[in-house]
Amino acid sequence: MSWHLRYRSSKFRNVYGKAASKEKCYDCVPITHSVHDNHFCAVNPNFIAVVTECVGGGAFLVIPIKQTGKLDPHYPKVCGHKGNVLDIKWNPFNDFVIASCSEDSTVKIWDIPNQLLKRNITNPKKELLGHAGRVILIEWHPTADNILFSSGYDYKIMIWNLDVKEAVISKPVKILDAHADVVLSMSFNTDGSLLATACRDRKIRVIDPRAGAVLQEASYKSHRVNKVLFLGNMKKLFSTGTSRWNNRQIALWDQNDLSVPLLEEDLDGSSGLLFPIYDSDTRMLYVVGKGDGNIRYYEISPEKPYLNYLMEYRSHLPQKGIGMMPKRGLDVSSCEIFRFYKLIPTKGLIEPISMIVPRRSESYQEDIYPLTAAAQPALTAQEWLNGVNKEPHLVSLRPGSGAVNSIPQSLEPEPLRKTTDPSQEQGWGGRMLLEDKQKPREIEDGRKQLKVEEKSPKNEQTCLSNCFDVFECPPPKTENELLQMFYRQQEEIRRLRELIIQRDVQIKQLELEIRNLCTDKGRK
Repeated sequence: MSWHLRYRSSKFRNVYGKAASKEKCYDCVPITHSVHDNHFCAVNPNFIAVVTECVGGGAFLVIPIKQTGKLDPHYPKVCGHKGNVLDIKWNPFNDFVIASCSEDSTVKIWDIPNQLLKRNITNPKKELLGHAGRVILIEWHPTADNILFSSGYDYKIMIWNLDVKEAVISKPVKILDAHADVVLSMSFNTDGSLLATACRDRKIRVIDPRAGAVLQEASYKSHRVNKVLFLGNMKKLFSTGTSRWNNRQIALWDQNDLSVPLLEEDLDGSSGLLFPIYDSDTRMLYVVGKGDGNIRYYEISPEKPYLNYLMEYRSHLPQKGIGMMPKRGLDVSSCEIFRFYKLIPTKGLIEPISMIVPRRSESYQEDIYPLTAAAQPALTAQEWLNGVNKEPHLVSLRPGSGAVNSIPQSLEPEPLRKTTDPSQEQGWGGRMLLEDKQKPREIEDGRKQLKVEEKSPKNEQTCLSNCFDVFECPPPKTENELLQMFYRQQEEIRRLRELIIQRDVQIKQLELEIRNLCTDKGRK
């Protein structure tokens, strides 16, 4: 291949994929058998959502990200659709809001509680009615709050403004009617001012979504496109598809000239779809094959040869879909630069795969973690509809820098609880309430009050009984998990016994010193 250079200077040339251990996977998950070419999985730092099988309608599971191991077969579902769920996407600015679309021609918006689900969720927060056929794709706007795009078998792309009070929305703010067939893929540029689409008519289009105008259109006959992707701010598009001889193929395009691709390359003769995934922070491109276990990854450069092959992660377990963790949910202490969640329906397994840069130092590696998109919107929905464009807010992933987690804007705040650990004031998952950011004096006063309350054994006992968090430590569900918890408790008991013995020895030493002092005084 033309870009397989033998020697290249790059900090990412030694990146490798590391599959999680069995204990850190999600087992016994009933993954959907749908044949649609979607990811079927959505991930954020708090939850993993996966489309599942359900009798009498469509459903998906929402599992706390730390609740690994075997899944209870009676685990509650989100099951308000009348047809199979075809796509799910988390709100990028609220980790507790998820959108889903279905064969029943609807799009639904769901509020996910920040406690462990105890029953099925059947009532959506909002319902979007407008499509005349099944809805197969949804995408949140990357910078504007509460703007959602949907596409279906009616060949239309609809733009929805969710920043309204109505629970049922029947009229989108804009309908893009520029396609002659089903839209297979949608992708935004960095500020969300342009939309790239791949259509079943084998054409790539670049569209101004607010004006509804097609700015560029590619009808290159030797590349039958399936998926298309904006490569950040590099003014390039990347597409996957098939060649005339049905080989899997990738192509790179100039977004201002789609007449001929800048680069075109056949990969192999497999029949599975290729999902392209781009990390604009590191300029790394991942190509995930559906139906095989491979993940190829490349580095993008602004000049020729544009696409530089790095490595390929291989596994004998084929993947049906894939989920991607946002950058703010990565483990920077282990130099993790990307994380996939691989759906393996043959085993009912969701397997995390971490992409790691090998480094010896355990300190924060600033060169591989540039500023990344924050979990706060840059624009309101109305500002974007009025024509305003803004780049996304950027934050650092350095531990302790803060402001990397989204705030649950639509949920009612939980009642404050007494605690002896000031670090728990930020709540589950490291979230910090908006009121806490706006009132630092009240936080400081609260911490002083907590220090006073620490002296009371009654308060301490209350904390021990009320501060158990099922997300941090989910209850055991299998005999193995129960044994592990038992051994941990035994180890804790042993440690406490040793501490008591040490205290007893100190007490005896002090008693002996007191006796000696009394004896010396009696002699005098």
